Amino acid sequence: MVGGLGIGSAVAMLLLFNGRIAGISGIIGGLFRLQRGDISWRIAFISGLVLSVVMWNFFFVFPEIRIETSHIMLLLAGLLVGYGTRLGSGCTSGHGVCGLSRGSPRSFTATAIFILTAVVTVYLVRHVVAN
Repeated sequence: MVGGLGIGSAVAMLLLFNGRIAGISGIIGGLFRLQRGDISWRIAFISGLVLSVVMWNFFFVFPEIRIETSHIMLLLAGLLVGYGTRLGSGCTSGHGVCGLSRGSPRSFTATAIFILTAVVTVYLVRHVVAN
């Protein structure tokens, strides 16, 4: 509940004070366009995301994470996610958090497709590829 309030507050403040949508793929993508006056807030936002993880790890202990796949599969998965965010004109933070809260039909459609794709992917990986 606290996490949701934090995310909602951050998204609302970015929109109210900066007029920007908190879509992570768009924020990171904007770093590579190098438009004058548009970089500092992006760097601050991404730095805040990274710093929050460092601070959390300073005060709390993360549970151990075991990844049982090859580095090649992780790289392929990352590339497919990146391609999907471009294909869908945004990611779950932009569409799922910001777009849905604004009542955007386009974001509703995109989020439904994200979820359906995730369900199908998990099924295929666990029941078709694994066998």
